[in-house]
Amino acid sequence: MTLAIDVLEAAKSKNVMIVTAESCTGGMVAAALTDIVGSSQVVDRGFVTYSNAAKTDMLDVQSETLKRYGAVSEPVAKEMALGALRHSAARLAISVTGIAGPGGSQHKPEGRVCFACAIDKDLRVETIEFGALGRDQVRAAARDHALRMILTALR
Repeated sequence: MTLAIDVLEAAKSKNVMIVTAESCTGGMVAAALTDIVGSSQVVDRGFVTYSNAAKTDMLDVQSETLKRYGAVSEPVAKEMALGALRHSAARLAISVTGIAGPGGSQHKPEGRVCFACAIDKDLRVETIEFGALGRDQVRAAARDHALRMILTALR
């Protein structure tokens, strides 16, 4: 995968370690990176925090944030990324939380994915509406978007 190779090369050139914090992608971002030989030079670790309990236990996402905004929200994505940085040796964290489908609701439709990318003191949070593409396609699109966010942060 060219995108993952580009991420790894950019991280190596800047001497930046990466940590992932994933929910709906279930580790796909970390897998895309670690599928490539030499990734251990820049990939520190990955957290798969599918349940709310995992988000609070492993990444220090506040129960109040989950209650107020729900797991699929920019505030939770932000707390996931910052928690991943605190619990790793990385300088760059990417987080992904969303509704891959099938299903969703009127307020949180299928295909909505929230991302946060933190490097040093810079934090970017965004929500993408991929639409009801089907579970596999939403997850793949979220993985690729997360990799592009990392690449942008490294440039």
